[in-house]
Amino acid sequence: QVKIEKEKVYIRASKQALQTQRRTKMMAKCISLSNYNLSSTNVLIIGAGAAGLVCAETLRQEGFSDRIVMCTMDRHLPYDRPKLSKSMDSHPEQITLRPKEFFCTYDIEVLTEMQVAAVDIKNKTAMFKDGFKMEYNKLLIATGNTPKALSCKGKEVENVFNIRTPEDANRVVKLATSKNVVIVGASFLGMEVAAYLAERAHSVSLVELEEVPFKKSFGERVGRAVMKMFESNRVKFYMQTEVSELREQEGKLKEVVLKSGKVLRADVCVVGVGAVPATGFLKQSGINIDSKGFIVVNKMMQTNIPGVFAAGDAVTFPLALRNNKKVNVPHWQMAHMHGRVAALNMLAHGMEISTVPYLWTAMFGKSIRYAGHGEGFDDVVIQGDLDELKFVAFYTKSDEVVAVASMNYDPIVSKVAEVLAAGRTIRKRDRRWFFLFFRTGDMSWLTGKGS
Repeated sequence: QVKIEKEKVYIRASKQALQTQRRTKMMAKCISLSNYNLSSTNVLIIGAGAAGLVCAETLRQEGFSDRIVMCTMDRHLPYDRPKLSKSMDSHPEQITLRPKEFFCTYDIEVLTEMQVAAVDIKNKTAMFKDGFKMEYNKLLIATGNTPKALSCKGKEVENVFNIRTPEDANRVVKLATSKNVVIVGASFLGMEVAAYLAERAHSVSLVELEEVPFKKSFGERVGRAVMKMFESNRVKFYMQTEVSELREQEGKLKEVVLKSGKVLRADVCVVGVGAVPATGFLKQSGINIDSKGFIVVNKMMQTNIPGVFAAGDAVTFPLALRNNKKVNVPHWQMAHMHGRVAALNMLAHGMEISTVPYLWTAMFGKSIRYAGHGEGFDDVVIQGDLDELKFVAFYTKSDEVVAVASMNYDPIVSKVAEVLAAGRTIRKRDRRWFFLFFRTGDMSWLTGKGS
């Protein structure tokens, strides 16, 4: 039982239900799985991340009772990938999104360690690297991205990692304990790894091309405040420089040489310098790919090919919040929404993507929450105390608030997300509303303000 009074939600349930961490809606099953040709399926989902899993679940929740096959290069069932950098010592079974029994119960087949090499859209067939072929009626491509590697001298040295799998994260933690760690790239992944290893490693050094972390995402002032927090936790930064060489001793990493001339002792190196969409296998398919390798989809997550959908980190899609500008938002919440919308449109529901990007990151017990899409912001209006890490930052472009971030200022980000999701616009020029919030902390204006 759920009761809502003003801004509070009251839930009445049994103790057993409250202790259950995962919820599942009523779901259909496949009605005649035993009669199917193993090399054909009604729905084929390439990729078993958040977008792929939510697509499969949504189909079953909507009563779809035909065959669903998911395939993944991973050796594990779908798992919570963001935890690889937030909780690096987690074992695969601890971060699995659904247990094996779930997939068996609802007839969602998962083919692990299976890589699709090409897609034949004319014959509706996916060709796998091992030669296996599978025909499909509807296809979802949710392959995510591939981490970029370093291109410097010595890049093949042992103990240099991209964090892609639970095994990668576990291995880094084991090797880094009481050792010297160098992290290349002050990305979300790089910063979360640095925070996680700071108390475990002998030293943690972070190398970044920009002058402060998160500059493009959160702006220089917020980035500098976060940087100070890391420095107070023994993380040393080497900014506005790059790695020129990785040196080894007996085949294992010994030193990281920077273009600035600085030489860092290193037993382990973690690379977090960005990623590229995992869409190389689609180059000759006829599916529309943009100049950066992203799959182009419409508001229904449809590609230019009938019956072929795409979702998650590998796509650009029209973001209603930014006047339907084509954007790439490689975050967990957005992947969930993509997968759901794709599934509903496989069933001809005519659903359009309409949501506000929302993300969070946690470091040293502090959480930054962010809503909106601030790409290209030209000003940041900050209230609070950056030194005390208690602030809210409004990101504006021209006269419009396009995103908001906060630390220790809940629930302002959720409030702004609610306003933006309703299609209303918060204007920078209407300063009196900002000042009301700044003076009193009163957020009631958000629910009634905006064009």
